[in-house]
Amino acid sequence: MGDQTLGQTRMKVLVTGGSGFLGQGLCRGLLAQGHAVVSLQRHHSDALVVLGVTQVLGALDDVAKVRSALAGVDAVMHNAAKASGWGVWQDFERTNVTGTAVLLAEARSADIRRFVYTSTPSVVHAGTTPVCGGNESNTPYATHFSAHYPHSKMLAERAVLAANAPDFATVALRPRLIWGPGDTQLLPRLAARAHAGRLRFIGDGSNRMDCTYIDNVVQAHLLALEHLQPGATCAGKAYFISNGEPMPIRDIVNGLLDAAGAPTVQSSLPFAVAYAAGMLCETLWRAFRATGEPPMTRFLAEQLSTEHWYDCSNARRDFGYVPQVSFAEGLRRLRDSLQKAD
Repeated sequence: MGDQTLGQTRMKVLVTGGSGFLGQGLCRGLLAQGHAVVSLQRHHSDALVVLGVTQVLGALDDVAKVRSALAGVDAVMHNAAKASGWGVWQDFERTNVTGTAVLLAEARSADIRRFVYTSTPSVVHAGTTPVCGGNESNTPYATHFSAHYPHSKMLAERAVLAANAPDFATVALRPRLIWGPGDTQLLPRLAARAHAGRLRFIGDGSNRMDCTYIDNVVQAHLLALEHLQPGATCAGKAYFISNGEPMPIRDIVNGLLDAAGAPTVQSSLPFAVAYAAGMLCETLWRAFRATGEPPMTRFLAEQLSTEHWYDCSNARRDFGYVPQVSFAEGLRRLRDSLQKAD
């Protein structure tokens, strides 16, 4: 399938969710390396038209659409997911679990040999238990989940890794808190809440976390794809991905808000109050079948108050991942991009 060009293999790669924040980054990165790119997503994207990406519109659990998107493809980057802190289990199961199973089965049937899956560190999130420098060996999958998203992603990741075989290589990447220019989720929501005076730290904001600049996440995916083949060291394994700069959540959030020209946050809530508020919100949202996400959930309270950062040395050892853009440089780039947009 792939053509040998300048010592590298030029491939046709399917990116699921190519119209999203990370998806577009993956498409641009692949195109820059000379690969042809197809995206499977639900809605048409003008941005992908400009990039020259072929689009197939459909759901992940639609076998016919998946089969069409995989035609002539050499490798898969499975990035699409239902990513939300709230919703009904059936929606998460359909997209994240069943959709991944369909994609795996159809990729195997199409004799595709490389499958890179975008997972999340939340698959090992265990309530309020702190994780300081955890690696893939000492942080097992969580056994209890307070939200459907990490539960569904855990089931999908296990399926991806279990599918690794002598003729079908799979790998899962767990990027932590992706941010940067082009973000349509994290920063806009933070900024909106900050402007409205509705943003608080849970606890004093000193708990350390890690995050990942968008270009570093793309770099990790491209390196994993480059090294992935049946029998490769990284095949059948999961890897934490971050900037490798754990810092207090107060510094991360206020750094992003300052770059966006939004008010920084000083106020805080005790964890017990936030957790109780999350439980109350979840109860009310279920009782009244409210639309949209609650302002607080138990999972969100746990995530924002707990120290958790991860060791990425295995990704460095197995496929050469070394983050190229620091947090400070990323903030500079983010500020510049937002100023140009204005």
